[in-house]
Amino acid sequence: MHVKESSRGLPEVATRIARQPRRGRGFCSSRMLNRLLIALGLFGIAPGLVAPAAAQSPRRPNIVIIIADDMGFADMGSYGSEIKTPNLDALAKEGVRFTTFYTHATCSVTRSILLSGVDSHLNGLGNMDEWTAPNQMGVDGYEGVLNDRVVTLPQLLKDAGYHTYMVGKWHLGKQPSHIPAARGFERDFALLDGMGSYWDMTNFSAASPRSVYTEDGRYLRQLPDDYYATTTYTDKMIKFIDENHGDGKPFFAYVCHQAPHEPYHLPKEWRDRHVGKYDRGWDALRQERLKRQIELGIMPPGTQLAERMWFVPDASLLAPAARAVLGKKMEIYAGLVENLDFHVGRLIEHLKNIGEYENTVFIVFGDNGAEGNDLYKLITGSSGSRDFLFAAANWSETHPNAWGDPGSWLAYGPMWAQVSMTPFSQYKGLVAEGGIRNALIVSGPVVNRPKGSINQQGLMHVADIKPTLLEIAGTSYPETYAGKETLPTYGKSWGAVLAGQAESPRTDQDVLGWEIFGNRAVRQGNWKLRWQIRPLGTGEWELFDLAADPGEMHDLAAGRPEKVQEMLALWEVYAQQNNVILPNRTVFESSEKDLPRRVPVQAGYPPANLKQQFVPPADMLADPK
Repeated sequence: MHVKESSRGLPEVATRIARQPRRGRGFCSSRMLNRLLIALGLFGIAPGLVAPAAAQSPRRPNIVIIIADDMGFADMGSYGSEIKTPNLDALAKEGVRFTTFYTHATCSVTRSILLSGVDSHLNGLGNMDEWTAPNQMGVDGYEGVLNDRVVTLPQLLKDAGYHTYMVGKWHLGKQPSHIPAARGFERDFALLDGMGSYWDMTNFSAASPRSVYTEDGRYLRQLPDDYYATTTYTDKMIKFIDENHGDGKPFFAYVCHQAPHEPYHLPKEWRDRHVGKYDRGWDALRQERLKRQIELGIMPPGTQLAERMWFVPDASLLAPAARAVLGKKMEIYAGLVENLDFHVGRLIEHLKNIGEYENTVFIVFGDNGAEGNDLYKLITGSSGSRDFLFAAANWSETHPNAWGDPGSWLAYGPMWAQVSMTPFSQYKGLVAEGGIRNALIVSGPVVNRPKGSINQQGLMHVADIKPTLLEIAGTSYPETYAGKETLPTYGKSWGAVLAGQAESPRTDQDVLGWEIFGNRAVRQGNWKLRWQIRPLGTGEWELFDLAADPGEMHDLAAGRPEKVQEMLALWEVYAQQNNVILPNRTVFESSEKDLPRRVPVQAGYPPANLKQQFVPPADMLADPK
């Protein structure tokens, strides 16, 4: 075990616990300290801190990470949604919610950072495997898989005495040396692909027609009977936990749900829970969600919505039938999120039944912004192509009444993605706030903040999860592992924040950087500098003050050229230190041709479309003479 020593000779986490007051279920309780010291073999080193009776409770907390694939910032009830998520909301009420938590802009990239603690351009996911540019191929850091130069979180937790379990989407490599069992998970049931059917092994392209799954390190020939992704993942995780329950070891459960990623597949009984609710359109829903966010304290009073994407129509101008069809897409998405919440509730209830809930840390978030891109079009290509014909044969259930069935492909589009990302700008794949900012819930015995509290000051990042969990487990990140020098991590532990001793793990001088598909950004304090490919961006560096303008509505670059240069210098340092190679081909390269010219979207413009029928005064009406 790799244990970082503090100046007092105790592990760093134990030292922090000892300094805290005894309050409730917090990270600071003497009971938790006793458990931790005993589990680390350090009982007796600091007898003044430990009550003798504590020798009977040596257990460290269990850890459960729940990732919702492509779920947006505003999709849980506790973040302002009308979608019913009582089980996720219950975790929020028990713990703390954060409003400034960053992931990366796509799924595999975020997962690579979470598990490695290393920037994606170094850990192998400098670009998504599916979109590696020609000039990035063969370059270290751009392997398209989690490379062998990093040591993973489950490897270190396993070495520290944790059981390590994984279910759901992996998306970090398929070769035997890259699968979950090879990267530290002792039990797994994993979809290795980035997406696919929730019902069977149908994958998304002719070149790769079958999704690949592993179970406990073996590749599956077929899926279990009555397979449905969200149900089966939950069943498997409960089984893993039960089979080792009672052996005295804590567990790390990595629960990576497919839901609510497209294609939206859902049992029939979950599809009609919101009939007609979304017919009024996306603009109305965004306003309603923002109003609830302000009432809850998720967003500050006066927050303004980011503008609607210019190529998305004003829903009030659509015919009722069109609004109903588009609304049905959001109905099914909402059902998918509610079904996910139901199965999260099953896992929570099971942990309560076996006496593990009170000693379990939960971390819940979405892996990137909501999906507003047309993946189906990107995959199938033009009419008559190989993949177009594959889709026609395998994803042919196109009638709205069949949406959710096997063989259907449904996604809700950019209009609803912006609803999911209320109040932010844009969505997945982009480095606007709507692509990289998400909800974060943390609850459990390490949280010593008021129950149900909301933290708006903490600048949190997915890279922070690894050092936080290593600290909770009483171990640390090694300088070498298996005879190799490890790559540097860049996350900051949340220990002091969760303990109520600090509001943020970062100062205003700390820097965060992003790059994917050539889109790039850097943040320091409240300042953010971003560059995005045209027309989704301006093709120029844009500057935003996120404290005053979280929707990134007002580009300050022209008026603050000195700040642009200051932030640009920070970006260049980040890019150099992290092996950033800007791609010469990107998934968005045809956007300027495919999308209409970018124009501002302002309420009430153009008035010609909104003018109502003029009705003359009744006393001035007359028939023709």
